[in-house]
Amino acid sequence: MRQEGDDVARVQDSGMEGSNEFYEPFGRNDPPPWAAGHQCMEDNNNNMERLRRKIKYYFMNPCEKYHARSRKPWKLILQIIKIAIITIQLVSFGLSNQMVVTFKEENLMTFRHLFLKNYADGGIDTYAVYRQADVYDYIGYVIDQYEHLQNITVGNHAYQKEDGFYTPLSLCQEFYRNGTIFPGNETFEINAEVDTDCVEVFPMRNTSSQEVLKHLDLHFKRMISIKIEFVLKAINLETVRHRELPDCYDFTVTITFSNQAHSGRIKVGLDNDVSINECRDWKVTGAYSRNVLLTVLFDCLIVIMCITSFTLCTRSVINGIQLQFEYTLSCRQNSAKEVTWSEKLEFLNGWYILIIVSDTLSIIGSILKIEIQTKAVASYDICSIFLGTGTMFVWIGVIRYMGYFRKYNILILTLRAAFPNVIRFICCAGIIYLSYCFCGWVVLGPYHEKFRTLNTASECLFSLINGDDMFPTFKNMGQKSSLVFVFSRVYLYTFVSLFIYMILSLFITIITDTYDTIKQRQQSGAPTTELQKFLSECRDLPNSGVYRLEETSGCFDRCITRFRKHRERLTSEM
Repeated sequence: MRQEGDDVARVQDSGMEGSNEFYEPFGRNDPPPWAAGHQCMEDNNNNMERLRRKIKYYFMNPCEKYHARSRKPWKLILQIIKIAIITIQLVSFGLSNQMVVTFKEENLMTFRHLFLKNYADGGIDTYAVYRQADVYDYIGYVIDQYEHLQNITVGNHAYQKEDGFYTPLSLCQEFYRNGTIFPGNETFEINAEVDTDCVEVFPMRNTSSQEVLKHLDLHFKRMISIKIEFVLKAINLETVRHRELPDCYDFTVTITFSNQAHSGRIKVGLDNDVSINECRDWKVTGAYSRNVLLTVLFDCLIVIMCITSFTLCTRSVINGIQLQFEYTLSCRQNSAKEVTWSEKLEFLNGWYILIIVSDTLSIIGSILKIEIQTKAVASYDICSIFLGTGTMFVWIGVIRYMGYFRKYNILILTLRAAFPNVIRFICCAGIIYLSYCFCGWVVLGPYHEKFRTLNTASECLFSLINGDDMFPTFKNMGQKSSLVFVFSRVYLYTFVSLFIYMILSLFITIITDTYDTIKQRQQSGAPTTELQKFLSECRDLPNSGVYRLEETSGCFDRCITRFRKHRERLTSEM
C-alpha cells in the first residue's frame, strides 16, 4: 500500500513538472485569463457612471453647480446685469423715440390744417371734392398757403434749399394718354398708357395761384390723380429740455387728389415722409447738453456684454450637443437602443437658444442706436423693433430661473408639454378660420364695412372670438339685399357658436389636461423617460465631491486661478 502511494505521488509530481511549461507564461503574480473580461466590465461601468454624472451636472441649476464644483454662476450674474442695463437702454431710447414720433404726428396734423381747405380733425377718410371748380379751388389754396407759409405758420417751418436756391413745389397730373368716353351711349375708347404733366412753383417769388392755374388744364374724363409735392424743414426743440441735442427734420409733404375710380368723388389725402439729419451748426446756452459720447460708450458696453453672453450660451449649447452624441453612442453600444428625438431635444436647451437670439437682436439694435446717436442714420422704427424684441426675449428668459423652484416650474412644463398639441390644434382650427375669412370677405364685404378687405374681415372675426363688438357687427349689416342679410345671420351665428362654444373650449381642455398630467407626474416623482431613468441611477449629490474629480475648469475660472497663483508667488517672493 505504501509503495502504491509512493508511485501515485511520483506520477503527480511528474505531471506537475510537465505542466509548468503551460502555466509558465502567466507567472504567479499575473492575473488569471478571466480577469481581463472583468476589468473591461468595470471600465464600462465606470464610463457609464462618469457619463451619468456629466449629464446630471449639465442639467443642474447654477446653485447645484456651485455646490458640485464651486464654480461661480457667471452666466446667471451676467444675465442679471444684462437685464438691468438693457432695460435702462430701452427706456432711454423709448423716451427719445416718443418725442420723435410725437413731433412727426403733430407736424402731420399741422400740414393738414395748413394746406387742406376746410379740414376738420378726424375727417381724412371723408375728405373729398365733387365739383371741377372745387378741384381748382383746393389746388389754388395749397399753392397760396405754400407761398405765404412763413407768415401763417406758428412753427419753425422753412423751405428747403439746394445749392443756395429754394426747391420748388411740384404739381403733377397723371391721366390716360387718349380716350373718348360716352356713358350715355355705353361706349368708350381708352388708351391705358399713362402720361404725366407737371408744373413747378418756386417760393419767395410772390407767385399767385391764379397765374399757376391759368397754365393748368385738368383732363377730368381721363385724369387718374393729381399729386402736389414739396419739402419743408423743421427743428425739434423739445429735446433741449431733456438734455439732448435737437434734430433737424425734412418733411416731404405729398397731397394726392385720387380719381382712380372715376365715380365723381375725388378723395384728397395728405401724407409726409420724414428724414432726420444732424443740424449743421448749433449752440445751446442756459442748459447743458447730454454728452453723446457717454451714451455711445454705454451702448458699446451693452454690445460687449451681449457678445460675452452669446459666447457663453453658445458654448453651453455645444456642450449639450456633445453630451447628446455621447449618450446616443452609449445607448447603442450597451443597450442596442435608439434614442428618440424627444430625448435628443432634451439636451438642446431652448432657454440658451432664446438668449442667443435676444443677444443677437440686442447687438444689432445697439449698433443702430449708436448710429442714430451719431446722426449717421435715422432708422428709429427698425432700431425700436430690434431693441424691443431683444428686451422682450431677455425678460422671458428670466422664467428659466423661476423654473428652478418646484412651484413655479409647473407653468414652464405645461407650456412645453402642451406646445405640440396646441400647434396641431391651431393648424386645424386655422383652416376653418381662413375659410370663414374668405367667405365673409367675398359675400359680406360689399355690404359690411368690417368685411371690406381680407385683413379687416380677419380682424373682425378674431374680435368676435374674444367677445368684442358682437352687437355692432350684427347691427351694421346692410339690408339692401335680403338674401345677403339672411346669409350674414347664418354666417355670424355659426361662426360664433363653432369657435366660442366648441373650438375655444377644446383649446382650453388641451391646456388643462396637460396641466393635470404634469401635476400628477410631479406628485409621483417617478421618471417618465429613458433619459430620466438613466439619470435616476446616479445617486451622487451635488455636494458629495465626486463631481470635482472630473472637473474641467472653464476659461474664465482658469484665468482667475492663474492670477491668484501668480499673485501668491509674487507675495512669497517679496
